[in-house]
Amino acid sequence: MENTNFSKTVKFSVEKEKPMSPRELILSVHRALKEKGYNPISQIVGYIMSGDPSYITAHNGARTLIQKLETDEILEELVKFYVAE
Repeated sequence: MENTNFSKTVKFSVEKEKPMSPRELILSVHRALKEKGYNPISQIVGYIMSGDPSYITAHNGARTLIQKLETDEILEELVKFYVAE
């Protein structure tokens, strides 16, 4: 039988993921939709208009990602990009 010593404290650390910016998140979702053969613009617009996450593929965690932002945050990011001077 193996002699295991449980009296020592082992330090365990998990590196936290750097949070994605809204722009990075939208681009990641766009890429996943494109990879699956969808029209990314139509799918993202459908999601924004309806709030229904089924418009977004689960491929590469895109559906989970898109739900990290409120639809108004997505719209805000898109408008900022469009009118950037």
